[in-house]
Amino acid sequence: MSESRPDIVMEILLFELKQGAFYRHGNLSFSKDGNSVISPVGNRISVFDMKNNRSETLPVSTTKNITCFGVSPDGNLAILIDEDGAAILVSLVTRAVVYHHHFHNPVHSVSFSPDGRKFVITKKNVALMYDAPGKNREFNAFALEKSYYGPFDETTCINWTDDSKCFAVGSKDMTTWIFGAERWANLIYYSLGGHKDIIVGCFFEKDSLDMYTVSQEGTLCVWESDTELEGLRKGPKYSERKKMQEEKKSRDEVGEEKDDDDIVEIVGEDDVIKGSAETPKEVEGIKNVHYSLRSKHYFNKEGDFNNLTAAAFHKKTHILVTGFASGAFHLHEMPEFDLIHSLSISDQRISTIAMNPTGDWIGFGCSGLGQLLVWEWQSESYVFKQQGHFNNMNSLAYSPDGQYLVTGGDDGKVKVWNTNSGLCFVTFTEHSSSVTNVAFSSSGFVVVSASLDGTVRAFDLHRYRNFRTMTSPRPAQFSSLAVDSSGELVCAGSQDSFEIFLWSMQTGRLLEVLSGHEGPVSNLCFSPVQSVLASVSWDKTVRLWDMLDSWQTKETLRLNSDGKFTK
Repeated sequence: MSESRPDIVMEILLFELKQGAFYRHGNLSFSKDGNSVISPVGNRISVFDMKNNRSETLPVSTTKNITCFGVSPDGNLAILIDEDGAAILVSLVTRAVVYHHHFHNPVHSVSFSPDGRKFVITKKNVALMYDAPGKNREFNAFALEKSYYGPFDETTCINWTDDSKCFAVGSKDMTTWIFGAERWANLIYYSLGGHKDIIVGCFFEKDSLDMYTVSQEGTLCVWESDTELEGLRKGPKYSERKKMQEEKKSRDEVGEEKDDDDIVEIVGEDDVIKGSAETPKEVEGIKNVHYSLRSKHYFNKEGDFNNLTAAAFHKKTHILVTGFASGAFHLHEMPEFDLIHSLSISDQRISTIAMNPTGDWIGFGCSGLGQLLVWEWQSESYVFKQQGHFNNMNSLAYSPDGQYLVTGGDDGKVKVWNTNSGLCFVTFTEHSSSVTNVAFSSSGFVVVSASLDGTVRAFDLHRYRNFRTMTSPRPAQFSSLAVDSSGELVCAGSQDSFEIFLWSMQTGRLLEVLSGHEGPVSNLCFSPVQSVLASVSWDKTVRLWDMLDSWQTKETLRLNSDGKFTK
């Protein structure tokens, strides 16, 4: 992140104004070294370095909000896909857009193969496999290799085997489909059932075709394959299959019985793999891969635990992490399904889960509150815990030295950010209604906020506490705020009584009530060189109040329209 002030403004505004926060929608991913978590924020992605306590928002963006993204295994490339299916290929090394592509439909998930040579995207009920950019000498960075059909409803998730030979796709039709990424004679496709709800996650075991499937109703199925990865056999080449198809066509023309079990159709140089409920016909002398249900497990069905919303599996440690609508998550060791840990981290649903390469850190995204959390499960402690304003942000102000930024929002929270790291280091929650204005004192160690709850509060940045609460004789909704250059006087304007209230910062005592405006007071400002307070109102006037002459109106300036902002 650049240290210059304009770039800092851009970074923070991207966090808070682009729908929001540290996370809003889509999946999470860790960097190759596992020290950084990558999170979609609106139509951009942000990288949070937890080792160095820094953050960066990449200077690339999609047209609409990002729904999913994938990072190549070497960490050099990322594919960002927005709500309409428009995708951009981004270099994470140069931070530049390399290629644009449009999938013409919303994309549910995208995943690179472990060897980095392929990637699969799922849209509607189809999975499309592409050659990874840069692996082939083609002008088109997204070269479609195969289309896979099988599910009857929208697809939800993707997972690859460790050797990139096969991948699995979960669907809303309660089935999981396993496809061969290459032309295998004994595994063209395989369909797994056993669930009564949407498939949330499907995961291959390490160096195996064995699978775990997790569904929304809180059921885990453990599937065992009778074939090892080394047992996959190469299928016939393109020329051989074309010859077989021509022979079949000639047989059909002379009236021979058609073979309904043929499932591969040749379309130019691309394959279209079409699955059906039937098992694919076996090639002579080669037995097809077969799956059997080894066991079935159920998560705690009390409360909202049965509404499972996200899942992740780390193959090396055999740890399965599942998140629920209640904001809780479980850690189980597989395949025995032994519960290791259970914790509630939010009061909103967990939207996505990711694990770093070593399996020590678990990333959680909660879209309802804009939360991004990283949990170290072995020490049971937070590595990273951030939450933006989950509603509109109304006001922001810089500290005098530019090191801090304070924001106030409709959620009633006052947040103070470090402009060097881009992270929030303290949140004050004392207000019970929207925060309408915030300001720093001249010393930079006191934050003052005004709210619709009828209070003006002062917060100490040394002890992180609300040390002063200022109120009016009659309940009032404060919409504007100002602190004088000495830090001794605080004033706030009301949007219902149209009055301006003046307090002493030291004692919190109300010193004066200024009347005269006939509309809500939208903004206030103390003169840095004269003893004058300026106020602007919806009554189309700007009033200058003389501090030395008993706060009398020194001058009234007429406007052509409602006064909304002064500087």
